Amino acid sequence: MTSKKADKQDSASSIEIQLGGRISKLRTSRGFTQDKLALETGFTKGYLSKIENSKVIPPIGTLVKIAQVLDTDLSALLEPETEEIDSPVCIVRSWQRESVIKGASSFGYDYTALAHKRRHKQMEPFIMVFPSQIEREVRFEHDGEEFLFVLEGEVEFEAVIGGRPQTWILAPGDSVYFDSRTPHRGRSLNGDSRVLAVIYRTKTSQT
Repeated sequence: MTSKKADKQDSASSIEIQLGGRISKLRTSRGFTQDKLALETGFTKGYLSKIENSKVIPPIGTLVKIAQVLDTDLSALLEPETEEIDSPVCIVRSWQRESVIKGASSFGYDYTALAHKRRHKQMEPFIMVFPSQIEREVRFEHDGEEFLFVLEGEVEFEAVIGGRPQTWILAPGDSVYFDSRTPHRGRSLNGDSRVLAVIYRTKTSQT
């Protein structure tokens, strides 16, 4: 049991290092300083520095904003290139799934990519695990649209509409489609819950 736990921690650490390194490399190649990236994304320079130095694992909404500002797609931040990225058809076998974000050290959300071999796509599909414990004041918002389909467990989904939080309980087979600019968050009601999450990233013009 101890060995499995250590392996999971090592895997999470490796993911953090790769993610931070890719963001730093891409930012530099785009001619962005951390100050400029902070200005364009709305995040603090200190927070971006922690991401690049693998001190924190950012939630998916943060990565979407960074990808938009750097004029790339989410896959460029999450996964190294493969020989299949330019194919019009992307097949990912069950054993080829890649765990790309393990958030146990920060927000608790784990993401497994379902189409990581394909680049330049407008939809990003994941299997997402909702934790039962979340930070009370943390909500996410970013450009785009999202679709969630509950596979296992019960999820409490919250969105702020008209300035007021509203909550819904989602059971297996239930789904929700929403504008990602709406402040939102979710948590599991009975252990970890698994959902199919599809994020549509709208294109933004760069100035």
